[in-house]
Amino acid sequence: MTEQIRRVLVRSLDDITLEEVSAPVPGDDELLIRTTVVGVCGSDTHAAAGHHPFIDLPYRPGHEAVGVVAGAGKSAGDFAVGDRVIIEPSLYCGRCPQCRSGRYNICQELKVFGCQTPGAMTDLFTIAADRVHRVPEGMTDIEAALVEPLATPVHAVAKAGDLSGRTVAVLGAGPIGLLVLAAARHAGAAKIAVTDLLPGKRDRALRLGADAALPADDPDLVARAHAALGGPVDVVFDCVAREGSMAQAIDLVAKGGTVIVVGVGAAGTTPVRLDLVQDREIRIEGTLMYTGDDYRTAMSLIASGAVDTGEIVTATYPLEDAAKAFAASVDPEQVKVLVTVDAP
Repeated sequence: MTEQIRRVLVRSLDDITLEEVSAPVPGDDELLIRTTVVGVCGSDTHAAAGHHPFIDLPYRPGHEAVGVVAGAGKSAGDFAVGDRVIIEPSLYCGRCPQCRSGRYNICQELKVFGCQTPGAMTDLFTIAADRVHRVPEGMTDIEAALVEPLATPVHAVAKAGDLSGRTVAVLGAGPIGLLVLAAARHAGAAKIAVTDLLPGKRDRALRLGADAALPADDPDLVARAHAALGGPVDVVFDCVAREGSMAQAIDLVAKGGTVIVVGVGAAGTTPVRLDLVQDREIRIEGTLMYTGDDYRTAMSLIASGAVDTGEIVTATYPLEDAAKAFAASVDPEQVKVLVTVDAP
């Protein structure tokens, strides 16, 4: 008989169940991977709430995945059964101009494993071998589960250019904002201010090395941030991506400065003060996901101890409690919630 496996199915935030399906079989260029740890991303909860502009319900989540190779197709390279791996979930065409220039993170036909395809929140899954990285020796599965979430901030920080000696503001102290803090500090930022609505998140940002942590709803936020950083900010990372945060970003940034939009914005239009953008020569740039180089940098950062895993991972749940994991992820006091998968 064909082996049956469990897989999480999300119909809504209030309807998250385990379905039982046949175990997948790897194609020639694919690996069969047994999941060990998979993260719940902000994109996952936005999608479950019906708010993600690029993920349709129902869907089968799991793009922040760590696992063990359980089988391989005949053309899947030199991976061996038992190898510990992390997936890079961007599924790109390899043909479009963006892919040919090495920017496959913005492939014209981009799909994301676990967002537009069934993902890794399951016992077993298959994925192309070229979408997989080996877990560095000595790195735990919990640490490895942060590689994908950290790769996005690493890519965003790289887009901002050389941060050596520069001032930075990070809007939002969720998992991405806190990891942007770590990546920006590693990239040489001189002073970093973080904003958030919640005191607990601001305290966590300070423990992780922020020079200042300010209430996002403070009417004097801009003046306080400028005072903490010694003047207008060289680079602002907007990890919230809403009308209010973009307005703050424009007011915070220095003339000739840069605003990097990291958060996934709501569908539709967002007002921006173009008069200020034009007059101050402000650069506004979006950033999407990562490439393999960002993954390797993220692995190096985690291996070096630059990321305090204990401050980032705030809860874990077994696969059968995936609904509870999603509920916890919606709690603004949580940072990163992980789902662990034991072999059935």
